[in-house]
Amino acid sequence: MPRYFFDLHTDKGVERDDSGSELADMKQVREAQRLLPDLAREEIPEDGDRRSFTVLVTDEDGHPVYSATLNYAGLWLLR
Repeated sequence: MPRYFFDLHTDKGVERDDSGSELADMKQVREAQRLLPDLAREEIPEDGDRRSFTVLVTDEDGHPVYSATLNYAGLWLLR
């Protein structure tokens, strides 16, 4: 089975997936989008109101095969 790597990109930098995961097909690769809410939950900004979380999936040769992004935006409504 092919191995895919799921790197997390934020404004703080990149967290590399050094071990990867063996997945049977591209449908499983697309499941990267389901990882984002759990990853982002731990990183909701305390020092700002905007943050983007992107999972970039690459194959064994380092070629990008899928990308998913979740944007967080907080907005004060008090004046």
